Amino acid sequence: MADFIKMVGDQIRSIRKIKGMTQEQLAERSGLSFSYISDVERGTRNISLESLGKIISALNVKPVQIFEDMDKLRLDIGSDVVRNKIEELNAQLHDREAEDIEFVIKVTREFLNAVDRRYK
Repeated sequence: MADFIKMVGDQIRSIRKIKGMTQEQLAERSGLSFSYISDVERGTRNISLESLGKIISALNVKPVQIFEDMDKLRLDIGSDVVRNKIEELNAQLHDREAEDIEFVIKVTREFLNAVDRRYK
């Protein structure tokens, strides 16, 4: 049983990190204490189904994802995170004038080119 509790805690920690959340943020969003989240992630606390449900909801994942292979999970969650960021950017640009959007595109293109050059 201890191995299962540890596996669930590890999975919660991995999902939280993929989502870019801190333990404090997860605690706040789930309504659970920081120490409880920390204990669950370390596998030192036997998590209740009610608390697991709160964590799953706060992480905004499907319950089955707590038990999925991490490589598949990274792809699924990574895609969701990227999609959410693009939607956020789209919302920011939605009411802007065409020349403002063109400026953002130009700055973005120059920034990404600089990043690409830095890592080559």
